[in-house]
Amino acid sequence: MYRKFQSYIIPVFMLLLFVPSLSAQENNAKEVENKLLSTIGYIRRYYVEKANLSEITDKGIVEMLSELDPHSVFIPAKEVEKANEPLQGNFDGIGVAFQIMKDSINVVEVIAGGPAEKLGVLAGDKIVKIDDKIAVGDTITSSFVFNNLRGKKGTTVEIWVKRNGRSDLIHFKIVRDKIPIYSVDSYFMIDNNIGYIRLDRFARTSMDEFRKAFSELKSQGMKDLIFDLRGNGGGFLDIAISLTDEFLEKDRLIVYTEGISSPKQEVRSTDNGDFRSGKLVVLIDESSASASEIFSGAVQDWDRGVVVGRRSFGKGLVQRIFPLPDNSEIRLTTSRYYTPSGRCIQKPYKDGADEYYKDYMKRYEHKELITADSIHFPDSLKYYTNAKRVVYGGGGIMPDIFVPIDTLRASDYLIELRSKGILNNFTLDWSNQNREALIQQYPTFEDFRKKYDTKALFADFNAHVEKEGVKEKDVKKDWVATWFQQALSEKVKDSTSYQDYEKYAQTLFADTSLYEKVLKKAKEEDDKLSVLSAKSDEYIHHLVRAMVARNIYGTKYYYSVMSETDEGFKKAIEILKNDKLYRSLLATPKK
Repeated sequence: MYRKFQSYIIPVFMLLLFVPSLSAQENNAKEVENKLLSTIGYIRRYYVEKANLSEITDKGIVEMLSELDPHSVFIPAKEVEKANEPLQGNFDGIGVAFQIMKDSINVVEVIAGGPAEKLGVLAGDKIVKIDDKIAVGDTITSSFVFNNLRGKKGTTVEIWVKRNGRSDLIHFKIVRDKIPIYSVDSYFMIDNNIGYIRLDRFARTSMDEFRKAFSELKSQGMKDLIFDLRGNGGGFLDIAISLTDEFLEKDRLIVYTEGISSPKQEVRSTDNGDFRSGKLVVLIDESSASASEIFSGAVQDWDRGVVVGRRSFGKGLVQRIFPLPDNSEIRLTTSRYYTPSGRCIQKPYKDGADEYYKDYMKRYEHKELITADSIHFPDSLKYYTNAKRVVYGGGGIMPDIFVPIDTLRASDYLIELRSKGILNNFTLDWSNQNREALIQQYPTFEDFRKKYDTKALFADFNAHVEKEGVKEKDVKKDWVATWFQQALSEKVKDSTSYQDYEKYAQTLFADTSLYEKVLKKAKEEDDKLSVLSAKSDEYIHHLVRAMVARNIYGTKYYYSVMSETDEGFKKAIEILKNDKLYRSLLATPKK
C-alpha cells in the first residue's frame, strides 16, 4: 500500500537514513565540515577586531545555497514566522486589511469573525492612534502598522479611529487572536451551470477553503468548473496532491519525486474525489509555479480538463525545511517532481539566480507572451498524455489553448494613473464617502452589480483625474515623416550621394499619390490608437468599479467584476459551453 499524502517536510535524521553510506563521500563531507569550523574558529580567536560571527555565518549560508539552485534558501530566525504566515493560513492580530493613503491608515476590509469585527471596527475607518503612538503623518509605514497591530494571541492593543459622519474619535480595546489568511480569493457562479474558483496559493488551509467554495457552488447547481491558478506561485506539495485527488479517477498517478538522496516516491489518487466527471478548465500564466504546475500537469497528462492561458513558470524542484539551532531555517532542494507522463518541467538555472528570474522579461522580448508561434520545444522534450496528445517538458506547462497577454490595456494613460496612485486613492476615498448610502440602497453585491448606475462614479472619477492634472493621451508617431524616410531609404539604398536623395525627394513631393498613401497609412494608425484607447478606457472603467466593489463588499467581488474584461476567463467559458470543442481538445489525435 502506498501512503496517500505524505508530508514532504520531514526531520533531518529521517533523511540521513536514505543517504548512501560511501566512505569517500563521508570523508569528503567531514573535510568540508572541518574546513568551515576551522575558518570560524580562526576568525573568532585571531581576527584583528571582534567579528559578528552570527552575521558572517548567515551570509556564508546564503552564498553557499546560491551556488545550488534558485530555490534553496536561508530564512533568518526573525523572518521565519513571517515567511510561513501565508502558507500556514493565519497570523496573530486584530483582523483588518489596511491601506496607507495620505499619511493615514485606512481600514479597507475587516476580517469576518475577527476581534476587530466583533467590536465594531468598520471598513472606511481611519486609525489615528495605536496605544500611545500617533498613527498619522509621513512617518507611517506598513512596517509600523504590522509592528504595532500584530502581536501574540491574547495580548491587547488599543486603537482610536476616525469615522465619516462623526466628529469624535472611537476607542477600541482589542484582544488579538488568530486571524485567517484566505488562499481562495474568490468563487462564484457564472451562469446556472458554470462555477469559478480562484486559488492564490496552496496553503495549509486551502483544502478546507476549496471544499467550502466547491460545496456552495455545487448547491447552486454547478456542473462545470473554471479553476484559476494564474499568479499562484505554489505552496505545500501535499496540498497540491490532495487538491488534484479531487479531480482524478482512482489509482491515477498524480506526481512522483526523485533525487540523488531521495528515492523515487509515487503518489496516486484515491476514490475520494468529488469532481471526477464535470468539465474542467484550468487557467495558468507565467506566474503559475510549483504546486500549480503539479496540479495542471496532472490534469493535462490525464486529459482530465483543458489547460488555458500561457506557459507556466517552470519550477519542478521540491524543497524540504531543515531547522537550525538558532531557529532559523534552510529550505533545501532535495528532489525533482515529475508529472504523470514523466515530464520534469523545471526550467534551466545553470546561469545563476539573476538570469533565472529574468526569464519573464526574456519571454516578453521574444514575444512569447503575445504569440504561441514564438515557443519552440525540441523533440527530446516530447511526452504524451493518456489520450496520446503531445505535451512538452523542459520549462513549464504549455497550455492546450494559448491566450496572449492583453497589451492593449497598457496605455500611457493607465500607466500614469497607476504610477501616481490615482486609482487606489480615488476608489478608497469615494468608497468611504458613499459606503453607507450604497449599502443602504444596494445591500448585496449582486444588487450593486445589476442595479447601480455608474455614471455618477465615473463623472467623479474623471473630475478627480482632471484635478490631478492627468490627461488622456496617446503617443502618436509622425507617420508622414516615417513613411517618407522609409521610401527614400528603399529607393536609393545603394547610393551615398546627397544629390540622389534630393532628386528622389523632389519626385516624391511631386507625386500626388503619395498623399493618398500617407493619409491611408495615417488612418490605419489612428484606427489602431482608437482601439487602444477604447480598450484601455473599458478596462479602466471595470477596474474602478471592481476596486469600489472590493472596498465595500469584499475582496472576492473584485475578481467577479474584472472577469468581464478577462480574455482567459472568456475563452474558458467558450470552451465549457461548447461540448464538441471541449471533447475535441482532449481527444486522441487522428492519424
